[in-house]
Amino acid sequence: MSKGLIDLISILDLEPIEVNLFRGTSPKTSWQRVFGGQVIGQAMVAGCRTVENRLPHSLHCYFILPGDPQVPIIYQVERLRDGKSYTTRRVTAIQHGNAIFSLMMSFHDDEPTNFDHQDKMPDVPPPEALSAEEIIKQPFFKEMPDFIKRYYESDRPIELRPVELSRYFGQKIDDGRIHVWIKTAAKLPDDPALHMCALAYASDFSLLDAAMARYGRTLFDKRMMPASLDHAMWFHRPFRADEWLLYAQDSPSAQAGRALTRGQIFKTDGTLVASVVQEGSIRERRESPKS
Repeated sequence: MSKGLIDLISILDLEPIEVNLFRGTSPKTSWQRVFGGQVIGQAMVAGCRTVENRLPHSLHCYFILPGDPQVPIIYQVERLRDGKSYTTRRVTAIQHGNAIFSLMMSFHDDEPTNFDHQDKMPDVPPPEALSAEEIIKQPFFKEMPDFIKRYYESDRPIELRPVELSRYFGQKIDDGRIHVWIKTAAKLPDDPALHMCALAYASDFSLLDAAMARYGRTLFDKRMMPASLDHAMWFHRPFRADEWLLYAQDSPSAQAGRALTRGQIFKTDGTLVASVVQEGSIRERRESPKS
């Protein structure tokens, strides 16, 4: 079993401490605040554990305060509705006595319909063409910034293979459309709800970077202070998070220190499995006044 699988399972495996109460912990990293995708994924797990025989179809959440990675997070689930077709849950993440995150989830039974359509998957190189072995062969690899090299060298729960590598060298993407192949680092158990929680965890990776693509900059720019403000996600069709998925992203608007970003997630066969919308803060750091 790989370290990547152990990390992701341990992140999403909450400890039940009372009815409707769960405790989650953060992995040991150098990050000064809890990764937003972690809180989304853990809150989803908490909500899913209070629902039987239904899978989530949508979630809407707000990031209220930065999470402290040194302190466990308490997840409180409120059972708002258990209807014939839909179930609704509200999950609040708590640290130091304060709410740091709020999530609304809706669950639905599958039902027959005459309406079934989707957008077409973008035409991009397959993930195999963007593997570490292939990228290392490219002449520009030696000049590639260290942070993008770490995409291929680090042992993380989620594998990321960016398509538009030129933007890491300062090239602007005029229409702001970028693409990243994603999947969990190792195989997951056959639990559809777990795969949804894993994809929700991964959905916060790089999404705000779509706002920076128009300017030839990235969120790894030390001048930036990126932060997720709210996040919404809809699940359309079955998928496995441990198989390659294309995360197609864009940013239709940015103003007043905030950016709106969108994402569509496709299987390799072109099936649209999920959609994401997020607004985030993209403020620049202010230089300290010289004495």
